[in-house]
Amino acid sequence: MIFKNVLVASDFDGTLKNDNGEITTDVKSAIANFMDKGGYFTVCTGRIFQGFHLYNSEYINAPVLLGNGAMAYDYEKQEVIFNDAIGNEGLECIKDVLQHYPDISIEFYNFEKVCAINLNKHSEQHFTSQGIKFHIVEKPEDAPLPWTKVMIAAHGCSKGVQEVLEKHTEINFLRTTGDYVEILKKGVDKGSGLLKLAKFLNCDIQDTYAAGDGYNDVEMLVATGGGFVPENGSKEALNVARYITRSNNNGCIANVIEILEDIYD
Repeated sequence: MIFKNVLVASDFDGTLKNDNGEITTDVKSAIANFMDKGGYFTVCTGRIFQGFHLYNSEYINAPVLLGNGAMAYDYEKQEVIFNDAIGNEGLECIKDVLQHYPDISIEFYNFEKVCAINLNKHSEQHFTSQGIKFHIVEKPEDAPLPWTKVMIAAHGCSKGVQEVLEKHTEINFLRTTGDYVEILKKGVDKGSGLLKLAKFLNCDIQDTYAAGDGYNDVEMLVATGGGFVPENGSKEALNVARYITRSNNNGCIANVIEILEDIYD
């Protein structure tokens, strides 16, 4: 049981899965070996509860981190471990965004009910591609609180939306060059979520590891005992990597476990 109380959390797309969207047999076998030796393996993803349909006890044996670290959900026991969601403090920033961009589409992710204002084709596709049932509302107050996260479909105005959000220190948002701007509770990110899960599982920080390839993985890569990044990861992730592994198309996570075998054996 050399991996007792060792926790590994992996990003899903681009890290655990290859570019064809598959978790290959060698990766599954490596994870099974890790878990058989006492380790905890889980996923940390930007998807929320309603949009994550990929739980499998074959390769996950710990609560899953959802909403970029805002929530931990135990799929085995079907219970929320924690949900660090946005409360009333988020209303002002949303109203401010709508003041500047009154027609912009905004998605509100409550654990029980997902809502949207100004639904456009981008948000509709966002929902349908993840199998998420949603409700259309007229104003943010109509979307039930708390919100695990809020997504703004800022196509063509992402930079401007982020400039509006910069003024709102009561929330956190993920800075991006893309079209979707994600808002989280202040202090919440993948790193804070992973550390909170590690504490729940009685895993020390030095025995907690993260693997990820994207800019939104940076916080968890630097928060733990070691950050693993596939060689084809983003510049932002590679810049903070402690270990660079084989690509996600060549068994990134299997390589992570090989490295851990050398560390703990």
